[in-house]
Amino acid sequence: MRADVRQVADGIHLVHGSNTNWVIIREGDELTLIDTGYPGDRQQLLASLTAVGGSPEAVAAVLITHAHNDHLGSAEFLRCTYDTPVYLHEAEVPHARREFLHQVTIGQVARNSWRPGVLPWAVHALRSGGTAKVPVGAPEAFPVQGALDLPGRPVPVHTPGHTDGHVAFHLPDAGVVISGDALVTGHPTSRLHGPQLLPDMFHHERTRAVASLDVLAGLEGGLLLPGHGPEHRGPVRESALQAKERAL
Repeated sequence: MRADVRQVADGIHLVHGSNTNWVIIREGDELTLIDTGYPGDRQQLLASLTAVGGSPEAVAAVLITHAHNDHLGSAEFLRCTYDTPVYLHEAEVPHARREFLHQVTIGQVARNSWRPGVLPWAVHALRSGGTAKVPVGAPEAFPVQGALDLPGRPVPVHTPGHTDGHVAFHLPDAGVVISGDALVTGHPTSRLHGPQLLPDMFHHERTRAVASLDVLAGLEGGLLLPGHGPEHRGPVRESALQAKERAL
């Protein structure tokens, strides 16, 4: 299975892996990689870097929105193989080391197995490494506050709730918000289409996840790149408020 690589803005590519997205930002010969898909998505991930004219060696840093297996999957591989730094919010660093795990449990999935789409999603997640052990050996907190000195000049924005250290990434010059799982546009376990929160079982603290939609509503941009689902064009503020209205 090949990843679906789409250039959605100048130098910015949204990649649809197996149920999870990642983003590649290219400036000259350097890349910023935001999230890495499931462990089982590795060949798709590497192929996507080639598809945008880059390579694993060209990745200046891996930025992780949050340390769930479907986003963290190949971060340690890139760090160990290519000496690529892996950056997260400081609250998410111990999560990436697997000092604790804020992830949907098998019991929660079982209790929700009657819901449409949950069982097929769970089978896919298991086959793709959703419960594999993929800790990052030396994750790092973002080295500076504000814009990072990386291709795209991404600005981490703390959006807790899905996990304690979840972040979105704002690209102010491009008018893009990379929202991870704080705001998505679709998921195999959801019947909704368009901006929304993930189903409740996926959030560590749902109340904080809802509150973080107000943070996203404060970001300027006209293109939303979510962790799940297609890109969404239109004011990010309206997307975040629509998701909040659906969640309440």
